[in-house]
Amino acid sequence: MKLTMGLNPYGLTYYLGIQAMGTPRANPNGAGLEGFIKLIEELGGKAIEIWEGWLKPMSDAELAAFKTRLDGLGWERVLSSGLHHGDVDFLLRAAPILGARYIRLALTPILCGDRAAAGQRWYDLVNSTRQKLEHYAPLAEAAGVTLLIENHQDFTSRELVGFCDEFGPNVRIVFDMANTFPVAESPIDFTRVIAPYVRHCHVKDYRVQFTDDGYRLCRCPSGDGCVPFKEMFEILGQHNDEMVACIEIGALEARHVRLLTPEWWHGYAPKPAEDLAACLLAAQKNRFEPGEDYRTPWERNADHELIDYELGQYRKSAANLKTLGLM
Repeated sequence: MKLTMGLNPYGLTYYLGIQAMGTPRANPNGAGLEGFIKLIEELGGKAIEIWEGWLKPMSDAELAAFKTRLDGLGWERVLSSGLHHGDVDFLLRAAPILGARYIRLALTPILCGDRAAAGQRWYDLVNSTRQKLEHYAPLAEAAGVTLLIENHQDFTSRELVGFCDEFGPNVRIVFDMANTFPVAESPIDFTRVIAPYVRHCHVKDYRVQFTDDGYRLCRCPSGDGCVPFKEMFEILGQHNDEMVACIEIGALEARHVRLLTPEWWHGYAPKPAEDLAACLLAAQKNRFEPGEDYRTPWERNADHELIDYELGQYRKSAANLKTLGLM
C-alpha cells in the first residue's frame, strides 16, 4: 500500500491559535495556516488536513490560488469539519476548487463513548446524522468528492460500516486509529471491521491510565502509546492500494471512559466478553501507572509551556513514524 503521510491541526490548537478561541486563554499570536504549512514542510509531510475555519474567509480566487500552491508542493489535501457544526455546503463547493478528493466530518459532539450521559439526545443525534448523510451523499457524488465520517469517540466500527453501506460509495471512513478505545473496541478488532471502507487515517496515539470506573486516554506522541500502527496499516493494506494519513495528537484534556460502570453501556449493543478483554489488554501497553501525573500543560494551567509541548509532540511523532517506516 502506498502511504502518504502528513499533518492534522487538531493536536496543535494552542500553537495555531484555535484553542479556546474568544476566551482569555486563547493564544493571540497563533501561527495559523501559514505556521501549519511550515511545520509540515519541516517534518517532510506530503499531505495536509485543512480546518474549515481557515478556508471560509477565502474567495474562490484565493481558494484557486491556494490549490496552485498545494499542487506545487505535491501535497494531498483533505478538508476538515463536522457534519452538525460545520458548513458542509461550503466545503462541497470549495473541495473541487481546491482539488480535494475528501471532506472529513466528525459526526456528533459525544466524547468518551458516553452515550448514556446524552440520554435521549444520543438517539436524536443518530437520527439527525442519518438524515444529513442522506442529504449530502448525492451532493458529494455530484461534486466528485467523498465524505469521510470519523470514529470521533461516538460510533462503533459496525455502526460506521452501516452508514457506508446505507448511503453508498461517496460515504466512507476517516479512521482515528486511537479512537477505538472510547467505544470499548481494540485497535486491531476495529481495523478488521472497517478496513475496506477506510480512505484516510488520523495517526493518533494514547497512553492509558486505568481508574476505578474505567480509564483515561491521555495524549502522547504517535508511537509512544498503545496503538499498534504497523499491524493496523498492514490490515488496511489488504484492502487499499493507497492511503492518505495525517499525524494527529489527542486533545489537551484527557478523555475519561467510564466503561466499568453499568450506566455507561446504555445505548450499546451487547458485547462479547472476549472483545472487551482484547480492548483492555491492548490498553495496557505503555500505560500510566495509577497516581502518575498524566496532565498536559493545559490541564496544569501552564499555558507558557504549550507551544513547545505541542510542537515537540509532533516532531517526536514524525521521528517515531519514520523509524517505523511509515513516513
